[in-house]
Amino acid sequence: MNKVITLFSIASLSLAVAGCSLDKQTMGTGVGGAVGGVLGAQVGDGSGKTAAIIGGTLLGAIIGGKIGADMDELDRRRAADTLETYPTGRTNTWQNPDTGASYDFTPTRTYNTSGQPCREYDMEVFMDGRREVVTGTACRNSRGEWVNQ
Repeated sequence: MNKVITLFSIASLSLAVAGCSLDKQTMGTGVGGAVGGVLGAQVGDGSGKTAAIIGGTLLGAIIGGKIGADMDELDRRRAADTLETYPTGRTNTWQNPDTGASYDFTPTRTYNTSGQPCREYDMEVFMDGRREVVTGTACRNSRGEWVNQ
């Protein structure tokens, strides 16, 4: 389940930081469902594998829609600001006053690839009494936007 959340959240963050114009909950549901289905395909054999794919898809869609719905413009700006200005190892913590979700976002490694800065990060999301941990890598594109790799 944490793999589903982690992979979905990375995809969701990359779309959020890049300013994707699609509805965030719809995008979260779709990406979460796809990631859940892929992960479910790696569990079980025969008819158990089919059940794992279906279960993973449904669970991923539910979780993805929830996280996607809760990450709004404030959260996207704070994540991008952290990637842009915070030194490696320093955590940016904030709580969204509208959703109640809180975030601890920490760049963990900084490097360059193809002349563009990239940063690995850890993000803890506290939402509806649950803690989810997300890890990923984002690179700044030619337009100055941070996009997950």
